[in-house]
Amino acid sequence: MDKFTRTPIAEQDPQVRNHNFEEVCLGYTEEEAIQEAKRCIQCKKPFCRPNCPVSIDIPGFIKHIAEGNFAEAAQVLAEYSALPAVCGRVCPQEVQCESTCILGKKGDAVAIGKLERFAADWARENGIEVGKAKESNGHKVAIIGSGPAGVTCAGELAKEGYDVTIFEALHEPGGVLVYGIPEFRLPKETVVKNEIENLKKLGVKIETNVIVGRTITVDEIFEEGFEAVFIGSGAGLPKFMNIPGENLNGVFSANEFLTRNNLMKAFRPEFDTPIKVGQKVAVVGGGNVAMDAARTAKRLGAEVYVVYRRTEEELPARVEEVHHAKEEGIIFELLTNPIEVLGDENGWVKGLKCVRMELGEPDSSGRRRPREIAGSEFEFEVDTVIMSLGTSPNPLISSTTDGLDVNNHLCIVADENGQTSREGVFAGGDAVTGAATVILAMGAGKDAAKAMDEYIKSKNN
Repeated sequence: MDKFTRTPIAEQDPQVRNHNFEEVCLGYTEEEAIQEAKRCIQCKKPFCRPNCPVSIDIPGFIKHIAEGNFAEAAQVLAEYSALPAVCGRVCPQEVQCESTCILGKKGDAVAIGKLERFAADWARENGIEVGKAKESNGHKVAIIGSGPAGVTCAGELAKEGYDVTIFEALHEPGGVLVYGIPEFRLPKETVVKNEIENLKKLGVKIETNVIVGRTITVDEIFEEGFEAVFIGSGAGLPKFMNIPGENLNGVFSANEFLTRNNLMKAFRPEFDTPIKVGQKVAVVGGGNVAMDAARTAKRLGAEVYVVYRRTEEELPARVEEVHHAKEEGIIFELLTNPIEVLGDENGWVKGLKCVRMELGEPDSSGRRRPREIAGSEFEFEVDTVIMSLGTSPNPLISSTTDGLDVNNHLCIVADENGQTSREGVFAGGDAVTGAATVILAMGAGKDAAKAMDEYIKSKNN
């Protein structure tokens, strides 16, 4: 195989996988990983690394894989990332590290994400211990939320010797990794739980079923002797279109639909979690969450339509997710916008009324603004509608914490180091930016950990 062609990776057959919740991508074998790693030309000034939000030494870990030193590759990853097995699966590498790979100018970029996944999986499967903490420095810090931002911040501080406690609202740690991303993209029992266990091995304590703002407040956390607090509570408040019929039975937010399925295991017959899928499902939206909801509904037996008001070119979802969704038989209704959810006499969804759209001039996001085509209204029959229009932060923490500024979108205001308007309180991830990617949240958690360390040291000097 030539230097400019990526080593193929095995996947489940689309017509088999769209009936199960097992992982789609099967990962590289040792031989395939070595072959792909050897494609890396080990640039003296690698362009890939600056495009990684957590600054992983990408040539470093890939060189170890190329030489067959898989444990060393995993150790390099552990120095920079608390979630390498997760990032190797769900990061949008194609628009980050891989987008600037020099080989991509003439052919295929190195499969950095797939190699990251390989090294992390190999370490887990072979019982390799990664990462270690310094001796205790006697300082206590609190983390609110155990999603990507919180876990990363906690891991970084634990490595520096801090006594770290995470407060998690749900009954299982992991945040969006356990409630939002489906099994077929991110296995929970093997991958996510192992990453959380690695965190605990660094000495991090996790208290579940603690809703900050109800169970305990930020002020009370400080009263318990914590010297700094990081808020990584995510963005779990779903948005709706505010069109007629959205309150009908059979209309879900993507958040609720995915939480029932992923965290509460509705797809497993031995669990009693109720979930209504119906025969025909419309998923409104075009992001990664919309693809997750659509592909989940397909696996639960429905005929699924993705309804999106722009063209495929503007879909915000990863190209890989759209490709997989199409392979699995999901139908895309593009340049289409719902204007009403139609109901029957018993208050259940029976259809969706939509209009056709065309693209006009670019809007503030740089994408061409969709506009209605007059007289193009049409209806189609569905019995479930899943709204996947983005999420915003829940205002519970900000509304119960004095001196914590938020913006018009209820996002916590923080500087580039995560410092908020209140001394000793830091924040990052979706709670600050609104819904974004796992790796950007991790980058924010990492930056905040450094700032918290500096804050506590300066306060105690």
